[in-house]
Amino acid sequence: MQLSALDFTVIALFLGALVWLGLRYAAESGKSLEDFFVGGRRLPWYWAGLSMVATTFAADTPLAVNEIVTQKGIAGNWLWWSFLAGGMLTTFFFARLWQRAAVLTEAELISFRYTGAAARGLRLFKAAYLGLFINTIILAWVNLAMLSLLQVFFGLSYESAFGYMLLLLTLTALYSSLSGFKGVVMTDALQFFVAMIGCIVLAIIVVNSPEIGGMASLKAKVIAAKGESFLSFFPTVSTAEAAAGVGVGQTWTLGFGAFFAFIGVQWWASWYPGGEPGGGGYIAQRMLSTRSEKDAVWATLFFQIAHYCFRPWAWILVALAATVLYPIAGENDPTARLGYVYAMRDFLPSGLRGLLLAAFFAAYMSTISTQINWGASLVINDLYQPLRKNQETKNLVLLARICTIFLAILGGVATLYLDSIKGAWELLMQCGAGLGLVLILRWYWPRVSAWSEITAMIAPILATILCSILELKFPESFLYTVLFTTICWLTVTLFIDGAKDEQTAIFWARVHPQNPDKSYYLWAFSAWISATVLAYSLLFLIGKILLIEYQEAAYSAISAIASALILWRSMRVAGTKT
Repeated sequence: MQLSALDFTVIALFLGALVWLGLRYAAESGKSLEDFFVGGRRLPWYWAGLSMVATTFAADTPLAVNEIVTQKGIAGNWLWWSFLAGGMLTTFFFARLWQRAAVLTEAELISFRYTGAAARGLRLFKAAYLGLFINTIILAWVNLAMLSLLQVFFGLSYESAFGYMLLLLTLTALYSSLSGFKGVVMTDALQFFVAMIGCIVLAIIVVNSPEIGGMASLKAKVIAAKGESFLSFFPTVSTAEAAAGVGVGQTWTLGFGAFFAFIGVQWWASWYPGGEPGGGGYIAQRMLSTRSEKDAVWATLFFQIAHYCFRPWAWILVALAATVLYPIAGENDPTARLGYVYAMRDFLPSGLRGLLLAAFFAAYMSTISTQINWGASLVINDLYQPLRKNQETKNLVLLARICTIFLAILGGVATLYLDSIKGAWELLMQCGAGLGLVLILRWYWPRVSAWSEITAMIAPILATILCSILELKFPESFLYTVLFTTICWLTVTLFIDGAKDEQTAIFWARVHPQNPDKSYYLWAFSAWISATVLAYSLLFLIGKILLIEYQEAAYSAISAIASALILWRSMRVAGTKT
């Protein structure tokens, strides 16, 4: 695929703007670790919220959604839609608490919540586990998506594509190591808008292409090939389709067992980057970077709405078109993932190719910059600094910059050993199955101890190994792992009472000051439920309008309006009772 001079100009201007932004915030980020990792805690809600949305949009995201939709239909997206309830729980029950804790990282919270050898060991282990192991997996799958794009779009060999990917990775690592967190947030804003514009343009072009013929034609072709249930937002197989064998055995649709696992269990039980129950990871990093409790709440609410409601439909429409344009032979067919890139290659005219490539570069670089900054915060603040105390600030910042580059290199190496984006998603959810509940309850149940968390982190890993031996596959293995993990950590909690830890009283005094009016929790619960209903209503509303199903869209609109009014009232009252 050849690029025109206009394409190269668009890409060059975009990359130049990123470098300029990174250099602009270099001096400001070097003052302290707090400046380098949380922007000095001065961000307004809209910058923090926008950065949350941008960093969860990586080059892998449209490809992973394409893989899900091509294999399971629209309802397959419940694999990640199900995290919404947990995200809204974070918004109304934990965003304020993170702000009050005023720690630098989620691992540092452990030393604030617990004391003793177990707490020290847990903090070191979690910093290494999240900052090195989990972070490396995430970096690798984001790199894999960029490799796929470069190979298919330009017809490059794996070796050549890997070389170009390394150039992008190096550029991102360099400007991120200079700019620190504030620069990452500002470049996130530019990257997000460029990426969304590019994806929307692609969806419009592909759906209205002669090969597809518009939305009505797309729906008819998908139904003819996959069955009507393929377009359903929930798992369902009609009688006629069942008789014909369409959708049977989860071949083309999401099964009811999987749906139950996602919507009923996953949102509270599973730890997953960006969807941690109670907050965590780069979401916690951005809540901690805001200037007030109110900003933390609004930033997280903005993220949930934008992430689940407004962002996915451009990807889903292209994925539906890809099922018609590039049929897959089976679930292991790489076309399931690459259909999105094929659509870019085959349908973009000269001039727009540069825009779409810049969009993917933007999505890729925003996620990479966030991950290496977040990972470095854990390595330096929670792994290095507790072992090497009384280090000078300038030395710590220098080490943070070096660590940022090191993590990028580590992610590049790990890319050589990863072959499935969707598989990596499922692996992370499996390894974190059952951990979510303890992360929620540690903020409200004094009895939870460091040993509770240690057990909840080790148990799912052991269960995952056992499920692999027994050949249990996701999502069935997920339910067994949650049950096993929950039993293990609750048993430990009953035997080891964390309330006896003197640090528990100090923690409670800071994060639960003045013991707010008990009715506050009722209004916060009302806000949580209504916000969740609002987000799903908006998600379905936009989808039904795009699929030309206006009667169902009207129902979603009514639900959205009613839930929005309840949410507004609940947030207003709850805000007066904290």
